[in-house]
Amino acid sequence: MNRYVTGAAIKQLRENRKLTQAQLAEKIGVSSKTISKWETGKGLPDISLLQPLAQALGISVIELFSGEQITNRNISANMLRCKFYVCPVCGNILHSAGDTVVSCCGIALPPLEAEEADEEHPITIEKVEDEHFITINHGMTKDHFISFVAFVTADRIQLVKFYPEGNAETRLQLRGKGYLYYYCNRHGLYKIKP
Repeated sequence: MNRYVTGAAIKQLRENRKLTQAQLAEKIGVSSKTISKWETGKGLPDISLLQPLAQALGISVIELFSGEQITNRNISANMLRCKFYVCPVCGNILHSAGDTVVSCCGIALPPLEAEEADEEHPITIEKVEDEHFITINHGMTKDHFISFVAFVTADRIQLVKFYPEGNAETRLQLRGKGYLYYYCNRHGLYKIKP
């Protein structure tokens, strides 16, 4: 991870669970002085204690790193609020239906910000029977390529992964109102309303 657990986060999460320093210490097998040192910034938990500490606080290790519990406020489950993440190390593509903390290859990933399509990344959509043929006119070299295309509606997501030296084209069923997203590994995420 590119950040470590802070004392303020441990204190806040402990207080949220209505635990004393002594109670938290007992749960993870350390002294209350140790918890006090962590919370005042005079020490840090050993990596071997992160999982037991997170468990005692009722959260995941990822939430422990972020310093707050993650609550899905996306109660209506509207997929149009989904967020995309791409790992710069391995190219893994992840998406979530709401706010979350995502990491891959030891890196916390920020959600991608979608921009309107530009002239350098033209997209063509042709209706073919009950599907749409999507073509993104873009070079597909090992260094500069379109990584994926996705069509998102309120209740579903269709995602197709592309690979360098292949073609940036696919067929999708563009049913319902939604947005078409596509990602250039150099220039970022683009979004259009087909």
